[in-house]
Amino acid sequence: MDDNTRRAALDYHRLPQPGKLAIEPTKRMVNQRDLALAYSPGVAAPCEEIAADPAKALDYTARGNLVAVISNGTAVLGLGAIGALASKPVMEGKAVLFKKFADIDVFDIEVDTTDTDKFVEAVALLEPTFGGINLEDIKAPECFEIERRLKERMNIPVFHDDQHGTAIVVAAAVRNALVLQGKTLADAKLVTSGAGAAALACVDLLVSMGLPIDNVTMTDKDGVIHSGREGMLPNMARYARDTNARTLPDVLPGANLFLGLSAPGVLKPEWLPLMAPNPLIFALANPEPEIRPEAAREVRPDAIIATGRSDYPNQVNNVLCFPYIFRGALDCGATQINEAMKVAAADAIAALARMPAHDSVAQAYGGRKLVFGADYIIPTPFDPRLIGEIAGAVAKAAMDSGVATKTLDLEEYKRALSHQNTRSGQLMLPVFHAARGSQCRIVYGEGEDERVLRAIQDGLDEGIVKPTIVARRRLLEQKLADMGLSFQLDRDVEVIDPETDHDIMRELVEAYRAIAARKGVPPDEILRHVYRRPTVTAAMLLRTGRVDAALVGGRSEYWGQVEHVLRIIDRAPNHSRIYALSGLILDAGALFITDTHMVPDPTPDQIAEMTLLASTELQHFGLKPRVALLSHSNFGASNSPSARKMRAALDLVRQAAPDLAVDGEMHADAALSQALRERLIPDSRFEGPANLLVMPNLDAANITLTALGASSSSPTVGPMLIGTAQPIHVLTPGVTARGILNLTAIAAAEVAREG
Repeated sequence: MDDNTRRAALDYHRLPQPGKLAIEPTKRMVNQRDLALAYSPGVAAPCEEIAADPAKALDYTARGNLVAVISNGTAVLGLGAIGALASKPVMEGKAVLFKKFADIDVFDIEVDTTDTDKFVEAVALLEPTFGGINLEDIKAPECFEIERRLKERMNIPVFHDDQHGTAIVVAAAVRNALVLQGKTLADAKLVTSGAGAAALACVDLLVSMGLPIDNVTMTDKDGVIHSGREGMLPNMARYARDTNARTLPDVLPGANLFLGLSAPGVLKPEWLPLMAPNPLIFALANPEPEIRPEAAREVRPDAIIATGRSDYPNQVNNVLCFPYIFRGALDCGATQINEAMKVAAADAIAALARMPAHDSVAQAYGGRKLVFGADYIIPTPFDPRLIGEIAGAVAKAAMDSGVATKTLDLEEYKRALSHQNTRSGQLMLPVFHAARGSQCRIVYGEGEDERVLRAIQDGLDEGIVKPTIVARRRLLEQKLADMGLSFQLDRDVEVIDPETDHDIMRELVEAYRAIAARKGVPPDEILRHVYRRPTVTAAMLLRTGRVDAALVGGRSEYWGQVEHVLRIIDRAPNHSRIYALSGLILDAGALFITDTHMVPDPTPDQIAEMTLLASTELQHFGLKPRVALLSHSNFGASNSPSARKMRAALDLVRQAAPDLAVDGEMHADAALSQALRERLIPDSRFEGPANLLVMPNLDAANITLTALGASSSSPTVGPMLIGTAQPIHVLTPGVTARGILNLTAIAAAEVAREG
């Protein structure tokens, strides 16, 4: 980890408050009666019900949606045995993933013992508190014994994700890769590098799904797992081969599946010709794989390759599994996670990749269609169908195998789960993915602003930007050193210095003169605008094709910067105006609002235009737009000019996009509550809460945005200018470095989509 990443990670965990988790009540407590119901005397009622029937704890407490993530810190990531307390940030992180991807609440519990008996006893005694146990970062061989004994003692799901989560995703990917090669598991000849908990679990699951045990050869740092080897664990001895081979290259001849769960660089390119035709190479060591895909592909272009990294195709990521297998297990009241449920999860993941890619996923990837093939053998982590397909399959398997205590209507269950796919924490994931590797040339007007410089460092670390900054070099060198930033000027970042780069500046002046002379700029002001107003400089760099996108403003009043932009950057063809779209990352999900900054009193035509533009933008976030046109009037209740305007706009939108889920005019509460809408009208055009609010005027939009943002302390995304011929966005004075990074990714993804 480099110094900048380390510093950023420490700040992330420390600010604005330590840690990544909080506990919040789910019931109101605003008066004495609420207090009496929540605690004494009212709390006695559910206590008595549970005492009479323990199953009712699921009805009256949070137990049915509460999982414990538990570790003793003996095998934490690549850090090793760092202890229970030092493992806490990892356990909190796992808790966040549970919440963000599957809306499961988590307590992280760090047990300070390496004694297996004490650990088992401590965890087993917690059963009344939790609906499930996720064991994490416990070293082998103790992890096997701990899981076995807890499963025997506890009547709730116990799941060691390091083993089984990895195994499920690997099994899904292997199954699909074999399909592409015209083979089945029965045809596979597997060699592993690694024989730890994860590797053994992967092999165990593959064998249970049809891989012949005689076709398995395992290796570790000490060489081949062979029958003459001493000191093997029972679960390792099961795979000991009667062979004279002792090294990894000795056992690669004829193998068509390499599974690496070991260490960087252990698979050498010169060994790959030993493998069978069309091999599968799963190099899953993180962060550095057993072999880099580009090195493997150079020697074996016929290979299908998977890694654990997000910057290569076919990322084997546990997040595809553990949130959803627990979601399904909890919802059907499963008493365990058995082999049938694991196989069902693997099959569901595999099947999802073979389906046509969801439209929202294609949009998130810049319009690139993801088609089942060598570079797409498992779904992306932000496919909105994951929760429904996997949790539904797991719940069905639990019911079919007799470990479920509740019977679910699976179709209704999957429909209910579909509303989980817009969790706020995932909003920016598809955008960053689309931007990553684009090397988009983005100019930042305020290149001396510390927020901009920190965002540039993060953007470089993410691999999403090739930055240009408008700034004075004489001020930058010391500033970068003081801030501890690692990028270098003129190597990593191009600098346009108005004080020294006169050749470029003269070109920009002449180009600006041709534009501005007829747009109200006095001739004697043109030179000053280009040299002294960084927004003008940056916008002209974009206009003249020196960069691909621009982020300007952030240090002065928004509208003043917008005026410069509008003078230089044209509207997109066939668009009447430029609008602003802003997003709020709320606990309930993402909520977008338009027009928040640009048009004071839009006409019906303009409202229709901004609605269509904003709806398209939402799709780039992987969201299916659910659009509400807001008013003081509910569905024709008022005949005021603004109500008539919104009704007219609705007609125009429906004519232009008949398949768009849009309705109005309506109150904001009706937009966000399906139950209320259904009471008001029988034929609402979308289900669930709206995720795009279209406002009747600028006042309403901006006030709503700022009030919601301030009252909820919710991060904002944007404002994004929509309807411009070239990607440019104006920063608000209150923008953070994270907000600038988000807009950087948005701009880079836009450039990537346009090709």
